[in-house]
Amino acid sequence: MQSENRFFDDLAKLINGAAGTIAGVGREVESNARERAKDWIGGLDFVSREEFDAVKAMAAAAREEVEILKARLDALEGKAPAPRKAAAKKPASKAN
Repeated sequence: MQSENRFFDDLAKLINGAAGTIAGVGREVESNARERAKDWIGGLDFVSREEFDAVKAMAAAAREEVEILKARLDALEGKAPAPRKAAAKKPASKAN
């Protein structure tokens, strides 16, 4: 013989409803926090990884072009290419 107790049924419904509401509030808080973080970071003038990589590639291409143009200018002026800087020379040791 099983008796129905409406108090426990109502309490279980109340707890389930509260748990669902709390979970929804938690998701909403997380969503708002993410949105605010994106807005804050966006206002700090950070660049995206794609923009950084694009500018890095452009700089590398510009350096290569500068080297080619330097060599061409030296050839047109009749200069020998400048030697690369050698390692720093050791100072001569003093004899006593």
